Amino acid sequence: MAEERRVISVIVINEASVLSRISGLFSGRGYNIDSLTVAPIPESKYSRITIVTRGSIRVIEQITKQLHKLIPVLKVYEHENLVEKEMALVKFPVTECLADISALCGAYNGKIVNVGEDVIIVNVADEPHRVDNFLKAIKRFHPKEIVRSGVVAMEM
Repeated sequence: MAEERRVISVIVINEASVLSRISGLFSGRGYNIDSLTVAPIPESKYSRITIVTRGSIRVIEQITKQLHKLIPVLKVYEHENLVEKEMALVKFPVTECLADISALCGAYNGKIVNVGEDVIIVNVADEPHRVDNFLKAIKRFHPKEIVRSGVVAMEM
């Protein structure tokens, strides 16, 4: 069966060991997590966990059924129609062409966010496949370090 990339959001009670139990569910069954993002939901006692994983339709159904069984889990959304964003911070030597880097960042919803004595740091926030493209395009500017966030998603 063909593996599909899927985005799953899980609303949980914000308490100790919830993330451990969810990641344990994945590892215990041999499922891989491509991306994992966790943040509290403002003005509530809940958190949203956004998980990107891959698997057949049957595997994804099994994952969502198992997630529903965990006690602190309130809701599980398997996204179909969604807005999805990811962020990357990239550090470059200050000797690289700032104008070219800035122009490239602008094409990917990004900008220069810090300029130091020896380095510049840029931030881009876009769809994950576009962040992939940005990271390929910037290789010629010799990035010193790349930090990439996990996916955040919201259903339409």
